[in-house]
Amino acid sequence: MAGKFVLKTAKDGEFYFVLEAGNGQVILTSEMYVAKASAENGIASVRKNAGNDANYERKEQHGGQAMFNLKAANHQVIGTSQGYSSHAAREEGIASVKANAEKAALEDLTV
Repeated sequence: MAGKFVLKTAKDGEFYFVLEAGNGQVILTSEMYVAKASAENGIASVRKNAGNDANYERKEQHGGQAMFNLKAANHQVIGTSQGYSSHAAREEGIASVKANAEKAALEDLTV
């Protein structure tokens, strides 16, 4: 089963998206956008930048969990992962983004 982007509206009316793997697990979450079109541009940026390993910023959360940010060419963060229990699990998350982002369907829950 292929992954998908899910475009959503937050309680405050802003827009965001998540990238889900084929099993439904969220592997990337966007920032909040004031305009829906900006969120859609964020999805396009994830599709464009997900395949380049240099765009992944590997980090540790405060509790020591491994995580990553996906950055655009301008170094702006376009998506953030969940926390992972190990560096190996984080690498699997990055591989999942790479495998799913380019051809992921879009489910628009804002309409």
